[in-house]
Amino acid sequence: MKYTTSMNIEIAKEERLAQIFSALGEPNRIKIIKILRDSKRELTCSEISNLLQIAPSTVSYHFKALRKAGLTKTRQEAQTKYLSLNKKTFKKYLPGFLDSL
Repeated sequence: MKYTTSMNIEIAKEERLAQIFSALGEPNRIKIIKILRDSKRELTCSEISNLLQIAPSTVSYHFKALRKAGLTKTRQEAQTKYLSLNKKTFKKYLPGFLDSL
């Protein structure tokens, strides 16, 4: 069977959605997304660690998974990493998701 360009685009979208849903399969990552959604600014690993009462190394691990899935953006300033939501990804692949949390 020969794939057309539109079929390849659909396959790519399905693979992207699988990656996103895999990242969202961890309850602490959903909590991080809710915290970022409700925040008026970027947050650091330490701030989220304090809010969730989990180790900074664990939060950093979740940050990486969320970033790889395209759900968050990370900005580094000196030794500090700041995290924010990548709202473009949510709008394109999960419209309405943030409001449903």
